[in-house]
Amino acid sequence: MGIKRGVFVILGLLMMANLAMAADGDDEKILTKTVKGKKLCTQGWECRVWSTYCCNETISKVFQVYQFEDLFSKRNTPVAKAVGFWDYQSFIIATTLFQHLGFGTTGGKLMQMKEIAAFLGHVGAKTSCGYGVATGGPLAWGLCYNREMSPMQSYCDDYYKLTYPCSPGADYYGRGALPIYWNYNYGAAGDALKVNLLEHPEYIEQNATLAFQAAIWRWMTPIKKSQPSAHDVFVGNWKPTKNDTLSKRTPGFGATMNLLYGDSICGKGDIDEMNVIISHYQYYLDLLGVSREQAGPHEMLTCAEQEPFNPPTPAVPAQSSS
Repeated sequence: MGIKRGVFVILGLLMMANLAMAADGDDEKILTKTVKGKKLCTQGWECRVWSTYCCNETISKVFQVYQFEDLFSKRNTPVAKAVGFWDYQSFIIATTLFQHLGFGTTGGKLMQMKEIAAFLGHVGAKTSCGYGVATGGPLAWGLCYNREMSPMQSYCDDYYKLTYPCSPGADYYGRGALPIYWNYNYGAAGDALKVNLLEHPEYIEQNATLAFQAAIWRWMTPIKKSQPSAHDVFVGNWKPTKNDTLSKRTPGFGATMNLLYGDSICGKGDIDEMNVIISHYQYYLDLLGVSREQAGPHEMLTCAEQEPFNPPTPAVPAQSSS
């Protein structure tokens, strides 16, 4: 019953949001109140929790369906691997869990557009099947995939068997808009979204709204409590410590790559994998009419020289039995 109830909750939210979009159109009334001298707002179904961020324009007002189609123009071509899966409405519905927390609603319209472009830049780069001389250019093929096509393993880590035990028959290969791997990541995302992803990781590749929710949750959530989230380092909520400065970690898009991917692409110099993500961000800014110059100087864009926020734990040498 718990599994079915979780699925029905998702479907119910989708239906409610669909009805709200159809009935209310573009005109959502902003309700305001003041609490301890602080202005709080709600804004219809899209930003329905009292928050300072809900006093700003909602995402659907600054980022519209035609812009989504421009960014992901090749996602439903016959050669794509997730035809008919990804759509604008699923993205907007997914954002309603996070708009009151500042996702896409922080600052004025410029910052809002920049964050949407930055987040979707990561998404586009990680789900692209546009290589080389692909029609429309390699940057036009974001959201081509919704899952890893040829997984080499089940991604079950028994180290987490007490907290996030692997479910019999479940495979934890990459799925989603920012692909999730490993049982512990599915477990943590499932806890946050109140969906049993540990037993049913396949839900991510069956529901586009859930796939976007998991990706936005990753963007908004620090890996460790003492660290910022990708959202924080991008919108200016994070102030680097002296150690961060010595480690060449600075606020901006580069630090989002550091937090999301760590030493797999950061601190390795000017490598192609990092540059592909940067290129998607800049390309999306251009398509949104923001201009890539707004991305900031090179040191904000790159993580080529940054030390990772979360360096890999060195292996402990086996002790001799002699």
